[in-house]
Amino acid sequence: MELTIPAVVRCAAREFGDAEALAEPGGARLSYRELHERVGEVARALIAEGIAPGDRVAVWCPNTTAWVLAALGALTAGATLVPVSTRFTGPEALDVISRCGARALFVDSDFLGADRLAALRAAAAAPDAGGRLAALALVVRVGTGDWSAFTERSVATPPAQAAARAALVSAADVCDILFTSGTTGRSKGAMSSHRSSLSVARAWACHGGLTADDRYLVVNPFFHSFGWKAGILACLVSGATMVPLPVFDPAAAMAVIEAERITVLPGAPTIYQTILDHPDRGGFDLSSLRLAVTGAANVPAALVERMGRELSFETVLTAYGLTEAVVATMCRPGDAPETVARSCGRATAGFEVRVGQTGEVLLRGPNLMLGYLDDPAATAEAIDADGWLHTGDVGRLDAAGYLTITDRLKDMYICGGFNVYPAEVEQVLARLDGVAESAVVGVPDARLGEVGRAYIVTRAGPALDAAAVLGFCRQRLANYKVPRQVEFRDALPRNPSGKVLKRLLREEP
Repeated sequence: MELTIPAVVRCAAREFGDAEALAEPGGARLSYRELHERVGEVARALIAEGIAPGDRVAVWCPNTTAWVLAALGALTAGATLVPVSTRFTGPEALDVISRCGARALFVDSDFLGADRLAALRAAAAAPDAGGRLAALALVVRVGTGDWSAFTERSVATPPAQAAARAALVSAADVCDILFTSGTTGRSKGAMSSHRSSLSVARAWACHGGLTADDRYLVVNPFFHSFGWKAGILACLVSGATMVPLPVFDPAAAMAVIEAERITVLPGAPTIYQTILDHPDRGGFDLSSLRLAVTGAANVPAALVERMGRELSFETVLTAYGLTEAVVATMCRPGDAPETVARSCGRATAGFEVRVGQTGEVLLRGPNLMLGYLDDPAATAEAIDADGWLHTGDVGRLDAAGYLTITDRLKDMYICGGFNVYPAEVEQVLARLDGVAESAVVGVPDARLGEVGRAYIVTRAGPALDAAAVLGFCRQRLANYKVPRQVEFRDALPRNPSGKVLKRLLREEP
């Protein structure tokens, strides 16, 4: 079994050959053999540009062919992949790119009308930025002439040299660094090895019964572990065709499902709910769908039943994971709808699961992250001396080993499938003139699962209203982090020690 991603790309070309590996709607179509060739081209170009083993290569693009080629090419050149959220603002991206010391950046400057490279450079030019992009030696703007000029550099690297570089990659090497916000509000870079990334991808593909006959609509962002490891890597190890979707729009997604005969459609519950409730659903042929995998929120049994009854899914599974572990538990085909709806499945990918004395879910196994980038203190806090990852989630295990998440020790809430940490939002609000203090909590939302509500205590200064607060946040935070509601208070509820009682705020209508 191949244990490095360059080896898996090479093996897939040999095993699946002319079968379609990637079908971008309105874009490129590549067989597995062609994918291998194009990935090799990117790897050779990176080597020609001076990228060395272990260098970090950041990719700030939507779900496109370019993301796949840039990521796999970087790994084939022996570099470490650093995905950057397309939802990030310039300052957020600067923080990630600079802290990992990225030597190269692939960026889509014109996705959804936002010039990301200009935003990054503007953030880097701020008086307090302090040369934070000094390590960045190569910038490739995908979708422009930059890409062609870059790939033409591949001729400077002999194929044998690139093959030797790929062969040097080991299973224990750092494959990727996925940044996830923390309860302190400062993002942390979770490092994973090639071995663990492929192991969780294979477990996911195995439980879903993914094969070379499947066509997988990847709506989960590639910068997220769900889209990268349970998406791209799961397809590579199984021979399935990946069909990337840069932006989820229910009508557009249904059109692609029909045209591409999609069989596999994972995503957050809100994706299925939106499709089910769409007024034009009856006008699309969705009969090819067979597998849905969801998580990130409680899934009502009624939704699971509707997905099977109205969307023709033969199998609906739920799973539980986090950036530090990717996929830790998963339901299995044949599990009853009630089991799928009330639980996240049982342990997979070599993980052990137990519930601690406080009810916290603990995970241990060979596929945990290697640690947080340049943060041994945070690593030691997350993973104890016995190797157990403290997830911050509260749950229970039944007699059969099925896990149910019941609460969170952390303040984190999930908006549309993305984790939001209130501390990060509160730090931004603290910089708004007129804000004395704030508290952000997640509140139920019919479409997104949860959205943020900001409680603000004002101080002397410019008069504030909700529009000013939200506008300030939109300039500095990814959209899913921006609160949807703002309430002004004279004071926040506190316990005797002075801690804000967010529980009381969450209970408000």
